[in-house]
Amino acid sequence: MSQIEQMSELEKRELTIGFIPLTDCAPLIVAKHLGLYAKYGLQVTLSKETSWANIRDKVALGILDAAQMLATMPLTMSLGIGPVKKPVLTALVLDLNGNAVTLSDSLCHRLESLDARQGCHYPLPAALLKQLIDSDRAAGRPPLTFATVFPNATHTYELRYWLASAGIDPLHDIRLEVVPPAQMVARIAEGHIDGCCVGEPWNSMAVAQGVGRIAISGYDIWNNRPEKVLGVTEEWATQHPNTHRAVILALLEACRWLDEPDNRRAAAALLAQGIHVGAPESVLRQSLIGQVRARASALPLRISDFHVFHRYAANFPWQSHAHWYLDQMVRWGELDVAVDQHAIAARCFRTDLYREAAGALDIALPDDDYKSEGSHGAPYSYATQGKTLELGADRFCDGALYEVAPHVTATTQEKFK
Repeated sequence: MSQIEQMSELEKRELTIGFIPLTDCAPLIVAKHLGLYAKYGLQVTLSKETSWANIRDKVALGILDAAQMLATMPLTMSLGIGPVKKPVLTALVLDLNGNAVTLSDSLCHRLESLDARQGCHYPLPAALLKQLIDSDRAAGRPPLTFATVFPNATHTYELRYWLASAGIDPLHDIRLEVVPPAQMVARIAEGHIDGCCVGEPWNSMAVAQGVGRIAISGYDIWNNRPEKVLGVTEEWATQHPNTHRAVILALLEACRWLDEPDNRRAAAALLAQGIHVGAPESVLRQSLIGQVRARASALPLRISDFHVFHRYAANFPWQSHAHWYLDQMVRWGELDVAVDQHAIAARCFRTDLYREAAGALDIALPDDDYKSEGSHGAPYSYATQGKTLELGADRFCDGALYEVAPHVTATTQEKFK
């Protein structure tokens, strides 16, 4: 089918797509700036939202046609983990990585007094934080307060995983609260929180303002973990299959453009505009080009994969990634262990819809919906359909291996009613 024929079959042309002002909203902004939505016959209005709760509610109510979402949100919304229960799916991952754990300067000074040699140097072993937590408990001090951006955010599971790797119980040894991303730096500066796990540019902003230091990046907790996705309700996707496909195609092209190194600086300038992220261009550029400062006085760290938008089959919604998040929900008591995870993963992470769209752009496709995690410390080759895909490193900070057999059991449809 020609592009003109595809455009003539769009069920809806005028769309409103929501985003949160973060560095990794870049694909949605770039698609608009480069005319990629228009290329596929769409007229898109981008709606800048203040919180993930806003995104969740407006998508569920149909105020937004689609939105940038945390990779966990299609799962939690479909299962009713939280106040909204609405079947939501994703057929496109927008990026890998992009988060970090930032500690307040005052907490870093306390860690330095505990171990002057290790101090608050990057990457910080969570074991040093455990020493301080144990010392505080013995002295009768209140627990440290950390923040993430949403109760069931990718950030929440990332932070808990890192803490638990050192024997810290994130449900009892710390206090955890929810703060919208753009408010994190102010909350650290005011002394309301001791640390946070948040997406860029807010970690770099805390460093630039001299109120915090980056302890560890999300990449170092789990290499090339899925972060944001394009989310739509299942009902919307069913009613607008051609429109949905057109959005995916536009965003795939934007993601591919973003992973051309020469385009990252241009993307930083675009995101710096007040209608988008509105942070200083110099700060946005740091993580986009992979040169992040862990502290204001330090030399930049070279983390080439701090943001991945297209490389490593980044846009493919691996159902094994959905399983990892579901297992974390079970681990922390948010989900019944008896839930049919294969059915949930297949319904929410739609590899079939991705393959249909990406195939039109001649993008190499994995043969499988599952892959193992944790055994690759560097990029590796994956043979598929007569081509070779290069996938990224997938190590966990604790050296764990994670693998789910691609076995489908009886579907538990009542979980979605």
